[in-house]
Amino acid sequence: MPDYLFLLESRLSPEQQAALARVQELAQKQGVNLYLTGGAVRDLISGAPIGDLDLTVEGNPSGIIRELEAGGTRIVAEDSKLRETELLFPGNAEASVSAAREEVYRLPGTRAEVRWATIMEDLRRRDFSINAIALSLNPASRGLLLDPTNGLADIERREVRALSIHCFTNQPARLLRILRFASRLDFKMERRTEDWFSLALERGLDRQITAADAGRELRELGREERPAATLKAWEAKGLLATLHPHLAKRRPDYEGLARLGRVAAQLREGGLKPRLFAPIVWYVLRRLTSRERALALHKMELRPEEIAAVTKLEAAAREALKALRGRQTESAKDAYRYLERVPLDVLAFQHAEFPNLRASSRLRNYLQKWRPMRLSLPAAELESLGVPRGPQFDRILEQFFEFELRGRVRTPLDRPRILRQLAGIKPEPKKPAGKPAKATPAAKAAPAKPEAGGKPRPAKSAPVKGTPAKSASSSSPRQPNRHAHHASR
Repeated sequence: MPDYLFLLESRLSPEQQAALARVQELAQKQGVNLYLTGGAVRDLISGAPIGDLDLTVEGNPSGIIRELEAGGTRIVAEDSKLRETELLFPGNAEASVSAAREEVYRLPGTRAEVRWATIMEDLRRRDFSINAIALSLNPASRGLLLDPTNGLADIERREVRALSIHCFTNQPARLLRILRFASRLDFKMERRTEDWFSLALERGLDRQITAADAGRELRELGREERPAATLKAWEAKGLLATLHPHLAKRRPDYEGLARLGRVAAQLREGGLKPRLFAPIVWYVLRRLTSRERALALHKMELRPEEIAAVTKLEAAAREALKALRGRQTESAKDAYRYLERVPLDVLAFQHAEFPNLRASSRLRNYLQKWRPMRLSLPAAELESLGVPRGPQFDRILEQFFEFELRGRVRTPLDRPRILRQLAGIKPEPKKPAGKPAKATPAAKAAPAKPEAGGKPRPAKSAPVKGTPAKSASSSSPRQPNRHAHHASR
């Protein structure tokens, strides 16, 4: 049996782990059962990237939400009727916390009556089996996998299976959703589900998809890494008109989405996580007039901040281009500071829609050179020099980073020297080079050591100052030839 907790801890980012730990702590404190559910568990098992954390509580989650908000977590959206809240944790970790519920339809296609329920009832009322799996995060059953509809087998078969014959009748927007899941995961529809899907299209249920439901699917599309695959699947089934009637002929800008995808991959390789909702929606609706686009966004009941992000995107990208190719980012320091501030969706859109060699060079240096420098500042080395952590410690590291940006830290040997300089620590004194010891009179008068042949080698006397040294051809007595002496023996 797989160790799902180990798998979860190894797959989540540090920011996601911190967010999950905080929600577990609050749930235990308030005495409510907590489960990781839906897409997060599906992606965990299938090996797909875990985008956001879907958390379900048996009971009222409002107490947990208020505690999280007080601790700095931002509420992105809140549905008081369904007790469902979308959250953005520090580090841009996304999560949703909702109450376990059951949806009861008096007649197929009518508005559902919502009742609060257990986790098992919540899983059984869901749309597809691959989304009806939960992982317990409670102390007594932590790590237990709940799979009442056998979704694990469908993940292994790489199929999307609807849980009810009324799946598409009750919520026609699931026609868009099932194609989005199939495209993202590269799954196919289960045979019977495909029959129900085709029957729903024959009955014209796609025309019953409300603008608000289409807007929710467009929002989810904005989180996809490969939105073009989903859009082409919608187009193949004639569903683009649910977003706007003119899209059936004018079509999304697939080439622009491809360029955006390449820039997004470059950002992810650099360790960044861009949220590309606004650029994706801009390319989907690009061929509409500005008036048609604005009207469509309002009809789909997108949030005011989402609409503003899409409508102001082009102007923001042009401003970023002007900055990146201008004098205000001429130095490495200024370019780094600017790229740290500009929103990632604007940066990605600028490079996709308004490519420029200088701007591309700035981005490449930021991702491959400057940002790795910033992430590997020598904090441990500075601490080893006796500088305590605090404002001065941080200021020294920032100054050291500026030295790196200016190219003044060229070798590993420069690091400790510059750190000492910035910290005001005097350099270690250099040890004086050792002088050769003078010969003592006794050493001068010492007899010569005998050679290997047994006879002592006469010591050579230094020439007296002012007296020329005798040459080898002088009349001084020659030493006997040792080799000739031994040979005569």
